[in-house]
Amino acid sequence: MSDGIMSKAATMEIPISSNGDTGSLPEDDGLEQDLQQVMVSGPNLNETSIVSGGYGGTAEGIIPTSTIKGSGLHQPHAGPAVGGEEVVRGIAVEKFDIVKKWGINTYKCTKQLISERFGRGSRTVDLELETQIELLRETKRKYECVLQLARALTNHFYSLVQTQHALGDAFADLSQKSPELQEEFGYNAETQKLLCKNGETLLGAVNFFVSSINTLVNKTMEDTLMTVKQYETARLEYDAYRTDLEELSMGPRDASTLCRLDAAQSQFQSHKDKYEKLRADVAIKLKFLEENKIKVMHKQLLLFHNAISAYFAGNQQQLEQTLKQFNIKLKTPGAEKPS
Repeated sequence: MSDGIMSKAATMEIPISSNGDTGSLPEDDGLEQDLQQVMVSGPNLNETSIVSGGYGGTAEGIIPTSTIKGSGLHQPHAGPAVGGEEVVRGIAVEKFDIVKKWGINTYKCTKQLISERFGRGSRTVDLELETQIELLRETKRKYECVLQLARALTNHFYSLVQTQHALGDAFADLSQKSPELQEEFGYNAETQKLLCKNGETLLGAVNFFVSSINTLVNKTMEDTLMTVKQYETARLEYDAYRTDLEELSMGPRDASTLCRLDAAQSQFQSHKDKYEKLRADVAIKLKFLEENKIKVMHKQLLLFHNAISAYFAGNQQQLEQTLKQFNIKLKTPGAEKPS
């Protein structure tokens, strides 16, 4: 293999040994989850077409279901009962074929998965891409922790602001009803009201921070990870059909085997194309996600720092300027609840 190829994210088949690292999950739990992933995509029996020729129907005899509406089905050479039987039989045949194909695919993928887990097979690995995927999952876990803490901070701070608001009202009431302490209660009431105003401004900034991090984690990152899951399923299918083709290639070359070999080659090529397309999709999404993450976090971390610093320094003007800088519009006073 040339240095040029080695420098890229080379895709290779890596034998699975029983001493290999199977990940952070216990082997049984990890295998069960992966098997569930294989089984979860069952056959779709709703979106089918109707074969008008029964078991012997050809491609020309396929009638889209949307064109059949009750008595609108016209059978020029057969009575309604006969035509209805053919339609029902056509649907049954097509759905049976779908279930059969799904069952074969599931069997091959399950066999491949178990073979990989117990060290009796090989899997295709793109080292660079899988490293990036694992890094994304780790980054998502850490950002979820930041998001959880930021939400907790927002909730606690909202409670503080509400308490200060109530305390300010109590001081103001006592200022009017306690002539001997009117001045002392009065300036404490004003202080609490000012703290409430600044607190609501800070809450606006932190809510914006929380909302943006939530979008990044639970929409942008999650969208990329959905494509990753599709890629991982395609990888398993690709290896399953590759293994199937290799096993057939090593067998006898009689007429029956050659026919099966041609079919296996065709299926392998189809799954290979799907796998390579999804691998390219994942690589592109990871690239754009990284660029978007840096852009979003640069803005949000600057906002968070400036807003917190201004609030605790008691710099009301700087706090308000921070919100203007990031185009954050506050809601009506007292309504800035945690997002």
